[in-house]
Amino acid sequence: MENPVPQSPLCFVLMPFGRKTDATGRTTDFDAVYRQIISPAVLEAGLDPIRADEEKIGGAIHKPMFERLMLCQYAVADITGANPNVYYELGIRHAMRPSSTVILFAEGTTLPFDIALLRGVAYRIGEGGMPLEPDSCKARVATQLRAARANPHDDSPLFQLIQDMPRFEVDHSKTDTFREKFSYSKHYKDRLAEARGKGKDAEQAVKEVVADPKLANLSEIEAGVVIDLYLSLRDVKAYGDMIDLYQRMPSPLQRARVTREQLAFALNREGRAAEAEVVLKDVLKEFGPSSETYGLLGRIYKDRWEAAKKAGRALEAPPLLKNAITAYLAGFQTDWRDAYPGVNAVTLMEMQDKPDARQAEILPVVRYAASQKAKTDYWDHATLLELAVIGRDTEDAVEKLGETLASVPPSAPWQLETTERNLRLIRELRLARGEDANWIAEFEKALAQKRNELSSIQTTA
Repeated sequence: MENPVPQSPLCFVLMPFGRKTDATGRTTDFDAVYRQIISPAVLEAGLDPIRADEEKIGGAIHKPMFERLMLCQYAVADITGANPNVYYELGIRHAMRPSSTVILFAEGTTLPFDIALLRGVAYRIGEGGMPLEPDSCKARVATQLRAARANPHDDSPLFQLIQDMPRFEVDHSKTDTFREKFSYSKHYKDRLAEARGKGKDAEQAVKEVVADPKLANLSEIEAGVVIDLYLSLRDVKAYGDMIDLYQRMPSPLQRARVTREQLAFALNREGRAAEAEVVLKDVLKEFGPSSETYGLLGRIYKDRWEAAKKAGRALEAPPLLKNAITAYLAGFQTDWRDAYPGVNAVTLMEMQDKPDARQAEILPVVRYAASQKAKTDYWDHATLLELAVIGRDTEDAVEKLGETLASVPPSAPWQLETTERNLRLIRELRLARGEDANWIAEFEKALAQKRNELSSIQTTA
């Protein structure tokens, strides 16, 4: 009988994901840092990387994260941008593991006093947040990890400074069990990722994964997998299945803020707005205000307002519009960095019969918040275009129009139609109030022309 191939030790990677802009205005593409520096360095050191953000739920369900911090023999922490989740996880790691944690950061990062003296690896960031000379940094990270394997020494400031600090030895069987659970979870995450990428067949493919008999008892499945199932159903617009899956979740998951917020989202999409409203108000009562919860609540009122307006229920529509504005505004005031509820608030203020004095006050703040967000997709540029039009800033609107047209995916011309519709609504409402708004029609025309070009290419293909 052949001896089993020894498995590489696991290395937990603590870092943000996507493109993030910090307080100094610097943008970092953390996915590129992971792909070009961290992951190859970990593999070069003979380790298997596990990235913290692989849980689609973020930091709301902590059990998998705690397990990885404690049971992974090695860890790499990118503290660029002072991300609070990364610092929280690094603190736990330093409290539980005396050694084998490598710190990474972009040049220019201001390190907190408590870790400023720790040895770390710096990398440089260039245009678009991409790492410069990644091979050089990769080699230094790999060297530190190899050194940690060959000659472990305390790198936790807690263990360095406090004598007789208790050291916990992790039972080997627990580590093996953890690895098996991770492999099991990765299997289903990979299946879901493949299913979501099947285009028009994605909905059926995701449903088939959810229906796997091995996933029948969700109480025995890692929380991250359950959430991935849940959000994958959302991605393919299977809202009824989302609601059914929520009913099958174990109680701790059902009580989590994020699962209840997404339940409300699904209920609203299924035409059960009253139930969705109750869910979100209960979340606000239990967990307090957040831009996400208020944003979802605002969307419920907005959908109801549009339905009432379309049905000609003239007396019902204005209060619903007012409720939507109030909810979105509360969300933006909860977190000024989240432009989404602010954008919706100022846009809906434009839809009222009379100008809203608050719009002029908060519009510059919303535009600033939106401009600071990393421009990762079409909607980021389209949002700034709409805000420029609302602010009557024709020069900026022309610039943002060009960026919007350049960023639309060739496969999604319908996105242009959405922006075109929003601008048309603004123009028509201003004209009805006696304002000069015909200049907006030129932007609508440019969007329509680009949409027709892309649609014709799709038809020909």
